[in-house]
Amino acid sequence: MREIVFDTETTGLDPKTGDRMVEIGCVEMVNLVPTGEVFHAYYNPERDMPAGAEAVHGLSASFLSDKPLFRDTAHELLDFIGDAPLIAHNAGFDFAFLNAELALCEREAICMSRMVDTVAMAKKRHPGAKLSLDALCSRYGIDRSHRVKHGALLDAELLAQVYVELKGGRQIGLELAAERVQVVEQDVVAVRQAPDRPRREPRAHAPSEEELARHRKFMSGIENPLWG
Repeated sequence: MREIVFDTETTGLDPKTGDRMVEIGCVEMVNLVPTGEVFHAYYNPERDMPAGAEAVHGLSASFLSDKPLFRDTAHELLDFIGDAPLIAHNAGFDFAFLNAELALCEREAICMSRMVDTVAMAKKRHPGAKLSLDALCSRYGIDRSHRVKHGALLDAELLAQVYVELKGGRQIGLELAAERVQVVEQDVVAVRQAPDRPRREPRAHAPSEEELARHRKFMSGIENPLWG
């Protein structure tokens, strides 16, 4: 099954008030395994960059000024994501910005039925726990030491690892291990049933009289034993 894990960076919190998407990063996964195929793009938002937003992702208006407009390259993103389910952390936020950009260039919105929200998954799996991407990386032992600021592709790559864990990643590994054990056990049974293997007489395991006598002598020398 093909899925796309993605993240966006924006000029603010609400596209309805004029905020724009300035970066998107996508990671392709097939059967919960990253394929190595990614999509990453910066966009000129055609507006200023609030200081608060720049502090989060480090993308200045000057840096974005020579980047393409979303409407000019939207087809590249749409070709990459195809019709795959789209996974994001607090996915309603990212979907809102993505569909707002598509609306500005008069393209069809992404159907919300394709949305998979890892925050909702984490809330169900870990009720009452912290649900930020950083917190989930810590919970699952995912290295995020290189995450100094938010970045769409970096965050999508981290989220892909978190998503696998939320889907039962370790259990998947255990199932594969169980399959390997079953194969080994089948091989052992086959060896046991091999008709040309010589049969050995069972070896005696009972203690000899000499060993029993030594044992009684040893036990009699123990003072105040717990067993009386």
